Amino acid sequence: MEGKLSSVAKHFKPSPIQELSHLAQKSNAINLAEGFPDFPAPLLLKSSAISAINSDFNQYRHVQGICDLLAKKVKIMHGLNVNPLTDIAICCGQSEAFAAAVFATIDKDDEVILFDPSYETYEACVTIARGVPVYVALDPPHWTLDPEKLRKSFTEKTKAVVLNRFCSPQNPTGKVFSEDELELIAEECRTRNCFAITDEVYEHITFDNNKHISLASLPGMQERTIITSSLSKSFSVTGWRVGWAIAPPFIASAIRNIHVKITDSAPAPFQEAALTALRSPPEYFESLRRGYESKRDYVIKMLEGVGFKFQFKPQGAFFLFAELPEDCPLSDVEYVKKLIQKAGVVAVPGCGFFHTNLALKKSFQVDYSYQNRYIRFAFCKSNATLASAAQKLGSMRSLSLFTS
Repeated sequence: MEGKLSSVAKHFKPSPIQELSHLAQKSNAINLAEGFPDFPAPLLLKSSAISAINSDFNQYRHVQGICDLLAKKVKIMHGLNVNPLTDIAICCGQSEAFAAAVFATIDKDDEVILFDPSYETYEACVTIARGVPVYVALDPPHWTLDPEKLRKSFTEKTKAVVLNRFCSPQNPTGKVFSEDELELIAEECRTRNCFAITDEVYEHITFDNNKHISLASLPGMQERTIITSSLSKSFSVTGWRVGWAIAPPFIASAIRNIHVKITDSAPAPFQEAALTALRSPPEYFESLRRGYESKRDYVIKMLEGVGFKFQFKPQGAFFLFAELPEDCPLSDVEYVKKLIQKAGVVAVPGCGFFHTNLALKKSFQVDYSYQNRYIRFAFCKSNATLASAAQKLGSMRSLSLFTS
């Protein structure tokens, strides 16, 4: 009966990140692979969810107050005028909001531009919609965008551009694009009459005075941009699955219709708790930012102690995309295996984040061998977890990882 599976189902394989997390559990290793916090969510937020459950907010529910607060938020942050009644769709996390946005806009053979390296979910959604992913490779070590590569990637079939967690900022590199870089993308979208779909879940987690800029805030972009985001990263509740899409009314309506057909309702008690989250004062987000910046610096120092060099420090999010030491003969996959076996620490091989197609490689005559030279470490962990990882790595010399 396996042969009767759909072609889409046959195409997908288990996520290597989830597989490594399972391996971490089995081997009792420290999990710096998966991007979820291992520390508590804010007490006030948890209390709000418990109160909602005890008040029997346990059935299908749409909490209009979330939309009202989101409209106020994007006005303050980005200067955007959003109608809370028509322009917002509440979904089961950013992942569903993003998928519904793709399903609402992409038809068979439509091309969708993504930036490489990128998070794996985006290509999957485009593939399910029967669209065609087209990758634009960012250039290491600073993950810069080549204007020529971007322009040559557009064709008459291009329907949308996905800002894959890099403007907000990016997973896995921690890159935050400047306003000039975003304007380059916006110019192409306006000229080609394309949609833009953004993932802005890390909007509050930026470092070194870098600021999150929403593409929708640039001239002529709000009417063609779909913003997706969630509570997950800013409030350490990745399992609550409350997210949203903000878009022009005709797109937001289509996303809501698709959402209802797929899941019907985001978790009711967590929608109530979202009201508490979205009322958080600026001091909360500043404390969040400072805390993660401190964790970033701690992990950089930890990894430098075992031979990693950092030409580029993450400008946001909570991942380090670390280049292997020059004298390391191992690939990223081999290194991660040794890391588990010898140090009891789990990370993610960087090769899984690269998708650059062969046609693009040939057209630009670029050496892409760097794509198996990066390891992603998640630092959204408690100080105790990070200290334990540092102790495990500090007890060994870097070269001990390179031997059998």
